[in-house]
Order: sequence, then C-alpha cells, then structure tokens
Amino acid sequence: MALVVARDLVKRFGSLTAVDKVSFSVDRGEVVGFLGPNGAGKSTAMRIISGFMEPTSGQAWIDGHDSHTDPIAARRRLGYLPEGAPAYADMTVGAFLEFIAAMHGMSKAKANARLAELVERVDLAEVWNQRIESLSKGFKRRVAIAQALVHDPDALILDEPTDGLDPIQKYEMRDLIRSIASRKAIIISTHILEEVEAVCTRAIIIAKGRLLADATPAELLARAPSNGTLALALATADPQGAIDILSKHPGVGQVDVVQRVNGVTRIAVRTSKSRPSPAEITSLLGRSNIAVTEFYMERATLDDVFRQITGHGAEN
Repeated sequence: MALVVARDLVKRFGSLTAVDKVSFSVDRGEVVGFLGPNGAGKSTAMRIISGFMEPTSGQAWIDGHDSHTDPIAARRRLGYLPEGAPAYADMTVGAFLEFIAAMHGMSKAKANARLAELVERVDLAEVWNQRIESLSKGFKRRVAIAQALVHDPDALILDEPTDGLDPIQKYEMRDLIRSIASRKAIIISTHILEEVEAVCTRAIIIAKGRLLADATPAELLARAPSNGTLALALATADPQGAIDILSKHPGVGQVDVVQRVNGVTRIAVRTSKSRPSPAEITSLLGRSNIAVTEFYMERATLDDVFRQITGHGAEN
C-alpha cells in the first residue's frame, strides 16, 4: 500500500458536498501538488486524510493505518501543516518545538539533536527564544513547518507551505522539500502554480469537491489550450490574406488576430501535430509578399491548464 491513500472520500455539510468521492494515493518519493479554486474542498480533504475531520464516507490511510479507526498510529507517521499554521502564541519557538517533540515521545537527547538540525534547515536561530505571537507571518510559517518535521515522519501534508515567505525564503523552503522528497510522501496544497512546476512530481486538480485531474506537470502542460499555438508577427496591417492561406493547411486550426500596431499584425495560429514548419509558413506567406517578422511557439503554462480544467482563474 502507498504511504498515503484516500479512497472514495465524501464530506457533506448539510446539503453542501465539500468532498465528492475523491480517491488518490501518494508513494514514497512523490511530491503531489493539490490544486483547486477557493472552496474546492482541498483543505477539507487534507483534514480528513490527516485524521482531524471525520468523513461522511470513505477511508484514508497513512502508511497502512486508518486515519480514523487507528488515528494515533497514523499521526505518528504523519507531519501536518494545517491551514493558518496554528501554534501556542505565548510560548517561545524553542519551548513550542520541544513540547511537540515530547508529544511525539522523543527522548530529550533525541529531541535536542533533531531540533538542532531543524534550527539550521528551517532557519529559526534568530527567533529561537522569541514568543510566537511576536513573530512575523513568515517566521510563524517556518515554525509551523518545523513542528511538522520534528519527528521525521514518512508522510507530510503541507497546506500552503510558502505562504508569507519572501522570495528567498520560498526558494529555501522549496529546496528543503526537494531535499527530503526522496524519503517521504508529500502532499502540498498551494495556489502558487509555479510551486507545482518547481517541486511537484504530480498534480491533482479538484473543483466543487470532485477530482478532475491527476497527472504529472508535463502531462498537464500537454493539455494546455496554448499548447501547439504558433505566434506570428506579420509585416502587414491587413492579415486576412495570411489567415486565408494558413487556414488551408491541414495542420492549422483556428487563426486569431491578437494585435495590430504600426502596420504589424500579430496572430495566434492553433495547430495540430502536423503543424507547418517555420520555413513552410514563411514560404507560403512569402509567395503572397507577406513577410513574417517574428515566429515562435507559445509556451503552455499550468495556469492555462488550471483555467481550462476548472473554468476558473488561478487563486490569488
């Protein structure tokens, strides 16, 4: 069995179905990005898998232990960063993490060694003796990530792990995730699509509680609406002749005018696998004295895929 398994998870709040028969699994060495619009059911699903919320139906396991019928054993193998990163505000960073280590049954010597390592990896030395309530949002987030890692769990569920971090801290956090990924199963809920491309081996997209996609970033990018779109700049203010010529090619679908500026027209050409080559397009248009001044393939993005699959814009 995979380290994290969700099978037919359903959660209803009255007439609202927040999670609707969601199933997936995460093996050791995988980092899975969990994506969806606001209110899609991401945090609810993560709370169910981590054992902090009862499902209406369905089951979840952490390293073979049912999150709800065997919650203690499941949580021993899980590190969880919940939404909002709650902590005891009146405790110092050091006291809080020592308390977490004690709750996991770690000896004083083992806890001290582990916390010394985390202080360096999560960069908490300068705030070690400060009360948590006095910390910036970024430091609070780092403390919350440290508490999820204290007992070196096999599985991690991280809800918005880089929320509140500056660009350098985000890079460091992603580097930390990459450095431990081969030994763990990691689920990351995030609204930052570049984060999925940076650290995730798979991406799951849900909307209205339903799982809509489960694939590698590369597989998702292949589904992007801009995939296979050629962008051309033509030295003409009237592109209709070029549109008529290109539309006759069997590898060309829709042709759209994007912009007309100072006698130059930019067009987007949707193509299939049998798309014409740059030389072929230049030759075809050149016969009608239409010069191509720019030619490039548009790069697909996960944002395009997200919008296409969910019918929403990316979260802010």
